[in-house]
Amino acid sequence: MKSIFLLKYAEIGIKGKNRHVFEEALCKQIRNRLNKNKISNKIINERGRIYVETETEEPVSTVTDIIKNTFGVTAVCEVKVVESKEWEAIRDGVVEYMKEQYSDYHFSFKVKCRRSDKNFKMESPEVCMEAGHVLLEEFPDLTVDVHNPDTFIWIEVRDKVYIYSKVIKGIAGMPLGTNGKSMLLLSGGIDSPVAGYMIARRGVYIDAVYFHAPPYTSDRAKQKVVDLATKLSKYTGMINLHVINFTDIQMCIYEECPHDELTIIMRRYMMKIAEDIAKKNDCLALITGESIGQVASQTAMSLACTDAAATMPVYRPLIGFDKQDIIDISKDIDTYETSILPYEDCCTIFVAKHPVTKPVLSAIEKSEENLVGKIEKLYEEALASDEVIRIHG
Repeated sequence: MKSIFLLKYAEIGIKGKNRHVFEEALCKQIRNRLNKNKISNKIINERGRIYVETETEEPVSTVTDIIKNTFGVTAVCEVKVVESKEWEAIRDGVVEYMKEQYSDYHFSFKVKCRRSDKNFKMESPEVCMEAGHVLLEEFPDLTVDVHNPDTFIWIEVRDKVYIYSKVIKGIAGMPLGTNGKSMLLLSGGIDSPVAGYMIARRGVYIDAVYFHAPPYTSDRAKQKVVDLATKLSKYTGMINLHVINFTDIQMCIYEECPHDELTIIMRRYMMKIAEDIAKKNDCLALITGESIGQVASQTAMSLACTDAAATMPVYRPLIGFDKQDIIDISKDIDTYETSILPYEDCCTIFVAKHPVTKPVLSAIEKSEENLVGKIEKLYEEALASDEVIRIHG
């Protein structure tokens, strides 16, 4: 079945002379996602409008789901195309569209017209008035409401005439690939997948690193993270998931450092390792799911100590969110149910009973001196343990 869709975007429209770069990136992402799902497609980008022609045996809803979940798309509308701009053809097209899209006509409507072809002989108000008259004649159950209609019937007059009414909301943001790549510190919790999603939504490709601590964390905990990355890749495209064996480093810290500082020092070493991997993979920044004050390791003072371990920028898109905000997004992107599975990660296993909440960087660095001569080799071994799992969105 052949279908044609109109794509709408928001931020891309204010990009000035660079607008075409973002439009091309958006078209590329849509083409790749449709091709991956074996949906034949043709994308037309003309004068602020992107149209996608598809041909597939899949239902229309399958195509709209793929398009609406592409970063950069604010809305997608299935359209009817009328090749002729003669009024008789437009009139018949409007009637056919209503018959194709609706079976019950007990609703109010308003016709709106966008007349991009200024040579078209009818003004926009005249098109709206004449089309409304035709619809009331053909479908007596319809009513007009010019203030608060149930449905807008859109008629766009361009090189052809496009008719649509059903507008499906997209996830918006910026097209992937327009803002480089960053490295997500991905745990099995609720927060980090949401953080990765939100940064990817700004046009950033993401890779991820997971710190595994066998035998203290099980293979099920590792699989949980793989499953989260798989769900995330539905939006972000392919993710290279780096699995690092962190056990020996954690044990060394546990044996040599004050226990109330364990979480901070472990987080600092995670940041260092994540940064080393990020640099090798052309990433521009690190991403974490931290939120101020959520736990002891996420107080403002704790985050300052953690940041001091990295030279790269650290993106924390959830920094001002409360837990329910984060949970709501995790449910929207379908990571919540996986995140709450009872397989604990290494951070949870080694958390101190009474962690420091107001760490001082100089004191943390003093404690880390206990690791000198012991942790360097373990650090290199951890980097060498890097297992890369390619997760295809």
